[in-house]
Amino acid sequence: MFHNLQFAGNFDLVSLIFSVFVGFFLALILYLRREDRREGYPLEDDVTGRLESVGSFFFFPEPKTFRLPSGEVISRPDGARDVPSKTMRQTTRSAGSPFQPIGDPMKAGVGPGSYAQRSKKPDVLAHSGAPKIVPLRVAKSFWIDKPSEDPRGAKVYGADGAVAGVVTDLWVDQAEFIIRYLEVEASEGGTVLLPLTMAVVVKSGDAKKRKVKVNAITASQFAGVPKLASADQVTIDEEERIVAYYGAGHLYATPDRLEPLI
Repeated sequence: MFHNLQFAGNFDLVSLIFSVFVGFFLALILYLRREDRREGYPLEDDVTGRLESVGSFFFFPEPKTFRLPSGEVISRPDGARDVPSKTMRQTTRSAGSPFQPIGDPMKAGVGPGSYAQRSKKPDVLAHSGAPKIVPLRVAKSFWIDKPSEDPRGAKVYGADGAVAGVVTDLWVDQAEFIIRYLEVEASEGGTVLLPLTMAVVVKSGDAKKRKVKVNAITASQFAGVPKLASADQVTIDEEERIVAYYGAGHLYATPDRLEPLI
């Protein structure tokens, strides 16, 4: 069918269409790889710490200005880099080598305890700019529908079975209408947040029998949970570090968790 549409030699319309498609596809990949540098880049070399692709036309786009719902204006990429961590080191001086913790592994930011260095501001509601995640004492329009399922006042038990503290309040996501954290008055270390996804709430009609079980960390380790700068709001960076702390507990909370399964 296309035999009579040859331009020169064996180059015909089918070859032209295929070449255009391949060119478009490669251009799309290049565009996407340039644009994704705005999300958490630039890349850094594991060994030397050198920034990769900075100034490269093919892999580093021109800065673009964004106006956020809060009114803040930012430009990305801006060449900023994370503060180098002093709580971990590479096992060998070669690219791709794993990192191991230095000091307290629960806060080293390694493995299941990894976290990103994020904004020191709270996540906000799009329509008002107010903090999105707040305790019930602040979110007056929210309440527990079934009093029998209210965990406030329940004792919190760590992975070792010991009492870690008592639930004093619930932190709700006002945009998603769900509970994000339990506020715990720890036996040691003051008030901390416990992600609801890291806890099991044992319900009971008798308020005295309600309890919260946590498998991630022991009771004494609640004292090390990262604290909040403000009593009634949590920043995005604080959320990262809090969740990472409990995540690290699944590997580092007790010595036996580091042993191989087989």
